[in-house]
Amino acid sequence: MIAHLRGAILEKHPNRVVVDVGGVGYDVAVPLSTFYVLGERGADVSLRVHTHVREDAIALFGFATPVELDLFERLISISGIGPKVGLAVLSGIEPAELIGAIERGDLARLTAIPGVGKKTSERIVLELKDRLPRAQAAPVAAGADAPALRDDLLSALVNLGYHRPLAEKAVEAALKAAGRDAGFERTLKQALRELAK
Repeated sequence: MIAHLRGAILEKHPNRVVVDVGGVGYDVAVPLSTFYVLGERGADVSLRVHTHVREDAIALFGFATPVELDLFERLISISGIGPKVGLAVLSGIEPAELIGAIERGDLARLTAIPGVGKKTSERIVLELKDRLPRAQAAPVAAGADAPALRDDLLSALVNLGYHRPLAEKAVEAALKAAGRDAGFERTLKQALRELAK
């Protein structure tokens, strides 16, 4: 399962890029939000990747930020929404605006996205309203990899069944308590202690 790619841009199109990783070209579908932040041909690129496996194909979907990947994976978990619609949604609206529209139940804004009808918009709001990622993580005084550590910790707690807002508070408290150089396991244990209080 490919989760991340780092390499040079070999080809760049509005809906896909080819990333050269050690002489192997990976064809990766991307939303417009990611396309616009990528450099030109030959530039270095780092993408978070969702690997989609079907009987007849393996497709890679790349994203510039963890929030985009998170939203994409939540979208395609909804019955009737596949990767193409997921990309269309992220191409038609900025992640923060999408989160806001879902929280408000703004069907008009969602149906304004090309390829998204009223029924799909209703399903998106119904399924995702209470389980949305945060558009911006609050900064903490931690090491350079703090955002990645925070995302990993939050993902672990949510997967363990903790409600997202509770998990976010526990992660923030754990990062402060565990200190700068604490690893994933130690900080996760601290977060679980915070949740047990």
